[in-house]
Amino acid sequence: MIYIYSFLFAGFVCLIGQLILDNTKLTPGHITSLFVIIGAALDIFNIYDLIVAHVGAGALVPITSFGHLLIHGGMVGVTENGFIGLAMGMFNLTASGITSAIFFAFIFSLFFRPKD
Repeated sequence: MIYIYSFLFAGFVCLIGQLILDNTKLTPGHITSLFVIIGAALDIFNIYDLIVAHVGAGALVPITSFGHLLIHGGMVGVTENGFIGLAMGMFNLTASGITSAIFFAFIFSLFFRPKD
């Protein structure tokens, strides 16, 4: 049943993004930023952790998870290391995702050319 919940949650996030894209003049960059902020806001009130507990990995796939990880890591870092731990905690949880995005973007840029 958790697979169905994961699929439905990730699909719902994509549906909301597509509806916003189709019915407003927002660009995909605006929508992505909006979803990161929504994920961060849900984590501030511990709602995103409840969603992850019920939905599973389906809540960790969409871009809302990136906002969740930024805030979650920052709060853990502050409790462990004080104010300087804010940046340290954020980068601890998101470093692998950011590094892999940069690495794969570089690899793909070697093989593909942008259109004019």
